[in-house]
Amino acid sequence: MIRIRPFRAAFALAMLAGASSAAIAGTERYAVVANGEKVGFLVAETDGEQVSVTYDVKNNGRGPTMRESIVLDDRGLPRRWHLEGTSTFQNAIDERFVREGARARWTDSTGSGSATVEGEAIYVAQEGSPWALGLYARALLADADRAIPALPGGTLTLSEGEPVEVGGVRYRAVSIHGIGLSPDTVLLDDDGELFARIAPGSVTVREGFENEAEALSALAASRQAERFARIQDKVAHRFDAPVRLRNVRIFDPEGGTLGAPVSLVFHGEEIAAVEPLDSPATPGEVVVDGAGRTVLPGLHDMHAHVSLQSALLYIAAGVTSVRDMGNDNAFLLDLQERIARGEVAGPRIVRNGFLEGRSEYSSRNGFIVDSAQEARAAVRWYAARGYWQVKIYNSMNPDWVGDIVDEAKKHGLGVTGHVPAFTDADAMIAAGYDELTHINQLMLGWVLEPGEDTRTILRLTAMKRTAGLDLSAPRVAATLDAMAARGVAIDPTAVTLELLMLSRDGAISPAVASYFDHLPTALQRRRRQGIARIESPADEAAYLGAFETIKRLLAQMHRRGIAILPGTDDATGLSVHRELQIYGEAGIAPAEVLHLATLGPEQYLGRDQRLGSIARGKLADFILVDGNPLEDLAALHRIAMVVKGGSVYFPEEIWREVGVRPFAAAPAVTLPDAGQGGDTAP
Repeated sequence: MIRIRPFRAAFALAMLAGASSAAIAGTERYAVVANGEKVGFLVAETDGEQVSVTYDVKNNGRGPTMRESIVLDDRGLPRRWHLEGTSTFQNAIDERFVREGARARWTDSTGSGSATVEGEAIYVAQEGSPWALGLYARALLADADRAIPALPGGTLTLSEGEPVEVGGVRYRAVSIHGIGLSPDTVLLDDDGELFARIAPGSVTVREGFENEAEALSALAASRQAERFARIQDKVAHRFDAPVRLRNVRIFDPEGGTLGAPVSLVFHGEEIAAVEPLDSPATPGEVVVDGAGRTVLPGLHDMHAHVSLQSALLYIAAGVTSVRDMGNDNAFLLDLQERIARGEVAGPRIVRNGFLEGRSEYSSRNGFIVDSAQEARAAVRWYAARGYWQVKIYNSMNPDWVGDIVDEAKKHGLGVTGHVPAFTDADAMIAAGYDELTHINQLMLGWVLEPGEDTRTILRLTAMKRTAGLDLSAPRVAATLDAMAARGVAIDPTAVTLELLMLSRDGAISPAVASYFDHLPTALQRRRRQGIARIESPADEAAYLGAFETIKRLLAQMHRRGIAILPGTDDATGLSVHRELQIYGEAGIAPAEVLHLATLGPEQYLGRDQRLGSIARGKLADFILVDGNPLEDLAALHRIAMVVKGGSVYFPEEIWREVGVRPFAAAPAVTLPDAGQGGDTAP
């Protein structure tokens, strides 16, 4: 049971007086809990100024294994820090930081750096465990303005929320800003030591309190929702009048053409008219100067796992519709309701029900089942709540797939997903899959040996074997023939494979190269970090060759008429743009790429009578782009305005809220004279 109560002042005074963790001695043990199941542990052993941390997490067949050795100064700040082990996808970690007087030096996966520091500065570890968040929090609480310059760059700041009571003990709740796109929230005890790091769906909590993880996760979700509701109040503009977007060129996804300059008029949620440019405005209209920019229907991400943060970022990136491919079921239903009420920003969401088998590698989303009967029951649960498809995952018993497909079809649900371990795509197509998720899940069946286990990161590393793969080989042709004959679609998530396979230590990942300079310092650092382990030049060449195979396969599938559904399995929104760029690099014409991003998904979802193109009477889900994506798909980054569900957003306002440098200025808006119509102006 968690209750919010007024907090005792003594701890606050002690922290502001500069109480140091260096005086603490002993061992603290923590459990890592994801969606209700323990998936790892953290042990922190403190002896005076020395701290040793062991951190190990395995969720969905992957996770970090590492040790940290820290030496603290008399203010509780690190003067030496060594992190070693392996990262989430088993890339080697060997990170070091040293501060001697005013000189600071560090080495991480991006390379080495140094700085001359006057006064306080705090090193933010690239691979730091949740224990590091407690260290940052103590330092910030002891600082007068609760802001400390960060190394290698940026600034850490702290905000404080209402304290939390767990098991009859009150804990201080603080949020640290400046590390990621959203703040990290921790609970501290009376000694300033970490009690828990809380986030929706994931909690690291002191050992013995694992049963409180679900309530702590719910609390984190509630507080996060409050934050994003405040942002929505600032960035969502609703006009109680028709809005005339003057001087724009509209992309027609059916014809693949860009029209002559016109005015686009919408009122509330619907498009009212597309009129000649010289048509005069009627009294009471809001007029937006399109300045010759391009209007496209809203973009789609057909492979999302939506959070409150990603819902907002999708809008900033012009993604007005997504398909959620697996989530905490209660959270997702609640999020959809919040978006529908206008409490938080977010796209239209089509829900897929996540269905996983139980194993040591299980992903903790949706339902984990132990039998075919439980799987059928889960399908019925999803059907009764209006889900569109069920998504099968890696640990599902292949023998149960027929039961799942049978139950799904009875209730009008489609079936998609990963290829379960120890089978292949051919078997899943024969069993009744409507779609395959991730292009590597399709390709692995052509290169794996019997008995190899794709519940592990092998589902990534085995992609090395596809370099130079003959796409005309009989086995490949048989799979593609079956897909084409049965109308089986593919959700490639090529951008995530590019990120995993082509990111290298010290180099800007090609997955973010076109917008890297806009990212905050901490995220830039992350995107100059390798993910897949590269053990030799042969590994390097194999991953590069494998990604070229992915591009060749995408082009071949498109030529064969296999439906490609642009998805990312990412949470930044901007990755949708890169997914589309990859299709262009594969040889798909830009007009066809934009069709895949706009009208194509709506045709697949059966909603194209209302969405996916710009026409009178359709829903007003569209974006205003500064540039011509038919000439350069990277122009999709430069979105000046997004309209969705009757609300108008100017992405530059959203990007500033999360520390991203804006891509395009908002258009000029002229409001009607007083008495001619209500409005909310930017």
